[in-house]
Amino acid sequence: MMSRKSYRDSHFLLLLAALAIIGVINGEYLIGVGSYDMTGPAAEVNMMGYASMEQNSAGVHFRLRARTFIVADQNDQRARFAFVNLDAGMASQLVTVKVLERLRSRYGTLYTKENLAISGIHTHAGPGGYLQYLLYHVTSLGFVQQSFDALVNAIEQSVVQAHENLKPGSVFINTGDVENAGINRSPSAYLLNPAEERARYPANVDKEMTLLKFVDSASGKSIGAFSWYATHGTSMSRDNKLISGDNKGAAARFFEDWFTSTESNSSRSVPTPSNISKLIKKVRSIKATGGKPCDNSTSRSFKARKSDGSQFVGAFCQSNVGDISPNVLGAFCTDSGKPCDFNHSSCHGDVTLCKGRGPGYPDDTLSTKIIGERQFNKAVDLFMSATKELTGKVDYRHVYQNFSEIEVELSGKTKVRTCPAALGPGFAAGTTDGPGMFGFQQGDTEINELWKKVRDLLKEPSQFQVECQKPKAVLLSSGEMFEPYAWTAASTLYGPHTLSAYIQEFNHLALAMAKGRGVLQPADLSPPDLSSKVLRLLADPFPDSLPGGKKFGDIKQDVSEPKGGSFKKGNRPSATFWSANARNDLLTEGTFAAVEMLQGQRWIPVYDDDDFCLYFKWKLDNSSLYTSLATIEWEVPEEASSGVYRLRHFGSSKKAQHSPIEYFTGASSAFTVS
Repeated sequence: MMSRKSYRDSHFLLLLAALAIIGVINGEYLIGVGSYDMTGPAAEVNMMGYASMEQNSAGVHFRLRARTFIVADQNDQRARFAFVNLDAGMASQLVTVKVLERLRSRYGTLYTKENLAISGIHTHAGPGGYLQYLLYHVTSLGFVQQSFDALVNAIEQSVVQAHENLKPGSVFINTGDVENAGINRSPSAYLLNPAEERARYPANVDKEMTLLKFVDSASGKSIGAFSWYATHGTSMSRDNKLISGDNKGAAARFFEDWFTSTESNSSRSVPTPSNISKLIKKVRSIKATGGKPCDNSTSRSFKARKSDGSQFVGAFCQSNVGDISPNVLGAFCTDSGKPCDFNHSSCHGDVTLCKGRGPGYPDDTLSTKIIGERQFNKAVDLFMSATKELTGKVDYRHVYQNFSEIEVELSGKTKVRTCPAALGPGFAAGTTDGPGMFGFQQGDTEINELWKKVRDLLKEPSQFQVECQKPKAVLLSSGEMFEPYAWTAASTLYGPHTLSAYIQEFNHLALAMAKGRGVLQPADLSPPDLSSKVLRLLADPFPDSLPGGKKFGDIKQDVSEPKGGSFKKGNRPSATFWSANARNDLLTEGTFAAVEMLQGQRWIPVYDDDDFCLYFKWKLDNSSLYTSLATIEWEVPEEASSGVYRLRHFGSSKKAQHSPIEYFTGASSAFTVS
């Protein structure tokens, strides 16, 4: 558990960074925004976050995006800063390395490691395998090229959009508290902080949201906004297998849709037909289309919202999240329903039974929506009331540091050092958002002999490491492990003085920026490129097959007519299609699912798999390892108009491992909503 002081210190640094990236000449900057689809493989790829071998992707709740914001000085356009917010668990050194290579080929030295920052929202429901260090892709069976490429491509394209759209503009800042969107999931650990420190704060979590609003000078309209607020991306539990941006991705989708509907004064609603009974009779004659071939861009034309680089971009960024959980009802024992043990976050000594509950419990999706809405609502409030304009020069500082051997000067001039990275028993115990392994509890200071023997089979920690890490016991000395390649470069791993080291090094950067000085960058500390060494154990998809007489896109289970003949708001019509492996093609900037509405004689797409209300669920048919099924499920939203609808699926298939990809689509029978 980070101390409350670390919360405020890190938040101060975020605010300082926000001010640092903003520069103005005669009251204006050049500002640009961009957004691009970064949804990775929606089948068979382990998700990043919970480290659960069983949590492999099996569909899409809503798509993931990379959102970019650029600010440049009008008189010196080399003075610029690009910030990218990813709907991902975290950023990646290797992703940054490869993105910079691509940007260098486009723009020379305009964007470098010095002025490009990439951050993740910390969703635990995105495909993993894109980090290069071994510890972070154990559960994904190594490096997953498809996950990695989806991120790199999306970041590049979103930066290109933002760069090409640069225009004179202003930036405004606003702050305010978000209520009931996060609680401290380790309150007993927080109480170990000094009483005088805790007395400085009104709560044991940081509730403040900071929002930046980007306004086009020519039109006076906003082109984008992003906010920082701290809460974990764990509203979707580790039982979830649908790709999702969790509560922050949901807040971004709500914000962007709200702005678009407000600016255009439009919605997806159309006039309500006057005679539903006639429509019910009509739809019974509109049958499923059967599977039909299409091309690789067809699904893009069925998107309900287009991504052409001109859209408003709203991002919800992660802040000093520490132990802040969105599961605001608290943690309870799954066997008894009683609250978990306060000190150890366990039930009868078993951490696997202690789980946090979100506000929509037991519905993860509802919890995600509620926590997303609470952030979205505060962001709208700050957005609408933002009047403080930022001024100053565009500036930044960046340095790579080896945190395993930093000398730290504490108060009183005492000098200490950080340690090589190590994971303790608290890591194995997990959290109430994602319980860990049986046999460990929060607060453990010792490791039993069995686990010590298991640890030592991998790597027995050196005596130096054992002493350096005290009082934390060393469960895995990852900072001393380099076979088959490096295991870690991240997290709070570096001994009891880790926090002090971070504060010291960030202070150095802040002072250098404030005084206009450069910083010394050790030549040998640039991140390695381990892409030629990483393990790649995930097998390619099997060739796709079908039962005799079936085509890809054919209906297996059609929409069932509801009682009364018409679906109501909140109902969930669904259809299952004969499909193929969703890893064959990610359908980037396209969709696996669409809801079409009959308007006159034409079917018009009104929802797609980037909508919170539409679900694409993938699985293998029970009878075969080669036959896939896709279920499209629509939770009819309150704003949906009464009328005639149908569900459509898009996919891609391969007859053999090296054969070309073939694309297909199919639609269900029609049904009515009243």
